[in-house]
Formats: sequence, C-alpha cells, structure tokens
Amino acid sequence: MYTVKKFNSISEIVRTALLEKDYLLSDAVENYDAALVRSADLHEIAFPENLLAIARAGAGVNNIPLEECAQKGIVVFNTPGANAGAVKELTLCGLLLAGRKVIDGINWVSEQHAAGVTGLEKLAEKQKSQYVGHELAGKKLGVVGLGAIGVQVANAASAGLGMEVMGYDPFLSVQAAWKLSRSIRQATTIEEIFAECDYVTMHLPLNDATRGMVGEKLITTMKDGAVLLNFSRGGLVEYPALLAALDAGKLSRYITDFAADEMVGHPGVIAMPHLGASTPESEENCAEMAAAQLADYLENGNITNSVNFPACNLPRSGAWRLCILNKNIKGMVGSITAVLAQEGLNIEHMMNTSKGEVACTVIETDNQPTEKCCDALRAIDGIIRVRALGK
Repeated sequence: MYTVKKFNSISEIVRTALLEKDYLLSDAVENYDAALVRSADLHEIAFPENLLAIARAGAGVNNIPLEECAQKGIVVFNTPGANAGAVKELTLCGLLLAGRKVIDGINWVSEQHAAGVTGLEKLAEKQKSQYVGHELAGKKLGVVGLGAIGVQVANAASAGLGMEVMGYDPFLSVQAAWKLSRSIRQATTIEEIFAECDYVTMHLPLNDATRGMVGEKLITTMKDGAVLLNFSRGGLVEYPALLAALDAGKLSRYITDFAADEMVGHPGVIAMPHLGASTPESEENCAEMAAAQLADYLENGNITNSVNFPACNLPRSGAWRLCILNKNIKGMVGSITAVLAQEGLNIEHMMNTSKGEVACTVIETDNQPTEKCCDALRAIDGIIRVRALGK
C-alpha cells in the first residue's frame, strides 16, 4: 500500500484512481510515498527519502522545488488543461469588462445608494453616458501562448465574440494545433501581436524565460488605448512600465487575476483575487487528473505531464518491469542492459526518454528483478532511482 500525503484539501474524486485498498490518503503523515498538493508552498518542506512523486492539482508549479526534486528522483506532475474551461471563461469575462465600463457603472450605482441618493432610475439615465464602452466584435485580439487555455480563448473569441484573433506560440504542439480554429492567424513574433492588436491576453507559464517579459520595450509598441489581460502569472509583467503606460494613456486597461500591491487601486486596473480555476468543476478535473497520473507512475512507472522528468509511457504487458530515473549521460542504456544480462534477465520491452539533464528508462523483463539486481543498477554512476514493479 502506498501512503499519499495531502498538503491541501482535495476532492474525493481522487479515489477513482487512488483506490482505498491500495492507497492511504492522509494530511497528517510524516513518512509518505507520494504527495498531492494545490497551493501549499513546499519549498521549505523536508521530504522523506522514500518520496517518489508529487502531483500538483493545477498547472503552475512555482510552489514546488523542481530542481531539488529532480536531483532526488521525485517526479513532479501538473495538470495542464484540466482547468482550461474555467480560465477561458474568466478571460472572456475580462474582455467584456475591458470593452464595457461595467464595473465603473456598478460602482457608481452602489456609491449613490450608499450615500442615500433616491430616484436612481432617472439619475442613471443621465449618468450612463459617462460609462460608454466598446463592442468587441471586429476588434483584434492577440493571444500569446497557445496551450490548452490559449487555444480555447482564441477559438471562443473568434467564433463567439466575432473578434479577429491572432495567436503566437513558438512551441505550439501538434495536439494544440489540431484544436486551433482555422480562423486564427498565427503571428511569427510576439512583437507582431503587441503592435497590431487592440487587446492582448497572455497564457504562459512563469519561468526564467518569461519573467518580466512584458516591459517597456513591448508595451511601447502597442496601439494607443490598447488593453492588456493577464490570467497567467503576475510576474510576467513589469509593473513600473505598466503603470507608466496606464498613466500616459498608452494602455487604457490592465485586467489581471493577480492583485499585486504595486498596481491595485490604479483607475486603469481591474484586479481579481486569482479566481481563474476557482470553480468546483475545475478543482475536480485537476484532482482527478493529478491522481490518475500519480497512480500510473507509482503502479506502472509511466510518466505523463511531468515538469521535471521526460514523458515515458510503455503499455503494460503483464511482465515484471523496472522503472529507472537517471542522469542523461552517454552509455547509460548500455550500462543498464549489461547489469540485466549479468543477472540473467531478458528484456521483453523497453523505453528510454530524456529531458535536459535527466532521463527515464522503463524495462519489462521476463522474470522478477531481484534486490541484488536493483542494487547493482543503483551502483551505476548517474543512476538516481531504481524501482522494481510487480505484475
């Protein structure tokens, strides 16, 4: 039985993959084989030596020490696309709030009521000219990042809102490309998106390459009065450049799901408290996906949607198998197979994949690998972790 620690409350739907007979789920264990997490910060956590995997029920993994986990052979999973529908809907809401001065009008009505003003119906007819907005149909939207969320936003804005949509993603996957509407024009550079579009929405991960990418250089190329939307991560934007553009009228609105002290309160900013995936449907989708990926790795050694190890999926034939995590160095496969030959094990099926400095090898054998065999594999220079999995 595997012990799984829950660092946050999580839907019981995880039991569809983590069956009670095979998994003990608890939020109060110190020695655990795997972990389920949502928003809890794990950077200061002392992980047990037997920890095999961490599954994040969500897309962002800034709360997990990825490099440390890779060095220790802890596979970290996330759930890209599981919350895409919820974030797409909130992004579309952001577009509507940016185009029409809905919040300004609502705030005015509330202020009048709080002040004891009566006759609001007639007064509002006189006041409404102060809150004239623009329709979205016919406007140009730029979508930066065409992953699961970006594709849905692009398609919905084109088909549902009548917008002219451009997309930019230098790493567009084949799977995402199949889902992207033919009406979406693909830009060749991010500068093209920012220069041409009335609205720009970002759907990117936050990492060293994207941190602060939207700064003065990109913002100054935008149309006067353009709108910037950020439902990805606050760190993508340099706030001093953003505020300067809002003050100068270069940007008319900044719509974001990340309420940072530096820009909250500015009249051109509409900030939400990270509501993107805050729906019960999204939370269940993320939990179910995280649990399924965790179970497949623990039981079969398969890796799907890991952020620190390569994808590695070998269909189970019923044979014994070895799951090996190792450094991506020359001669590793040869060293592994030499040990198996010495131990008298025949390889029936095998898959080896790599990602940067690490790799994963899954091998099915005709007989059960002994502990002596596993120890011999662990002794190979560059081996990080070895597990023998039964039929």
